[in-house]
Amino acid sequence: MRDLTAAEWYKSSYSNHQSNCVELSLTAHAVPVRDSKDPEGPALTFPQTSWTAFVNSIKAGELPHS
Repeated sequence: MRDLTAAEWYKSSYSNHQSNCVELSLTAHAVPVRDSKDPEGPALTFPQTSWTAFVNSIKAGELPHS
């Protein structure tokens, strides 16, 4: 488990205070993702290559999204 105490977290510009959203951080080899309403809670960590493939699939319309 990586120490994320010094991580800089980013929230989507589409987020507001009344919706569910996630925050992510960028590290050298991974992309941790957490629930913005529970910043002290757990984070899922994805390899950068997997996160990039996920985002590219969404942009290409290969995955459903809203």
